[in-house]
Amino acid sequence: MGMLEEIRSKILRRQYEFSKHAVDQSIIREISVVEMEEAISGRNEIVEDYPQDKYGPSCLILGFTKTRRPLHIQCSYPSRPLIKIITLYEPDPDLWVDFRIRKHD
Repeated sequence: MGMLEEIRSKILRRQYEFSKHAVDQSIIREISVVEMEEAISGRNEIVEDYPQDKYGPSCLILGFTKTRRPLHIQCSYPSRPLIKIITLYEPDPDLWVDFRIRKHD
């Protein structure tokens, strides 16, 4: 099973927790838990990988809700008992190409 499948499996079994930052961001950005789960359970891909992140290895996943809202979800690797949702947001089309590649100045 690949990393993305492991993450998806744990999230769908509700084996995850939100960081305080992720909770704050989900409220500010009006992203529901259901939308986050939809984005993880549907068609998604890892768009960035941070194996050396100072808080522990993590990755950035692009997924889409049932209403086709794009979401970026940064979460820990599935080696933890609970996946940590570090942050989540709707990517800004001015900052991302096809929501997948960061635009550089």
